[in-house]
Amino acid sequence: QVQLVESGGGLVQAGASLRLSCTASGRTFSSLAMGWFRQAPGKEREFVAAISWSGLSSEYADSVKGRFIISRDKNQNAVVLQMNGLKPEDTAVYYCAADTKRYYSGKDHKNYDYWGQGTQVTVSS
Repeated sequence: QVQLVESGGGLVQAGASLRLSCTASGRTFSSLAMGWFRQAPGKEREFVAAISWSGLSSEYADSVKGRFIISRDKNQNAVVLQMNGLKPEDTAVYYCAADTKRYYSGKDHKNYDYWGQGTQVTVSS
């Protein structure tokens, strides 16, 4: 079992930055491929970013490319999503996810075994 706990969400104005963190426990963190997804009201869950075991491979949705950065904090057993230049359309519940089977899991939510409870991000215009 892997437990994932997200933190760092909040209400900010457009153009601001937020740093989301997802702490993993229950399994060696270096063996987990990690990802971030989000779900806005009335919309399906969508991919945001993913990172490999080693942190050497990463991928972003086109909508966040150049603004968001995903990274691994090995000391904290956490995956971090640094969000800069936030826009109202970034408003959503953000979920982190972990895959115990693959080095890198990418965009497909079906690849991920475990999910956090989500953290709300609201961006006002």
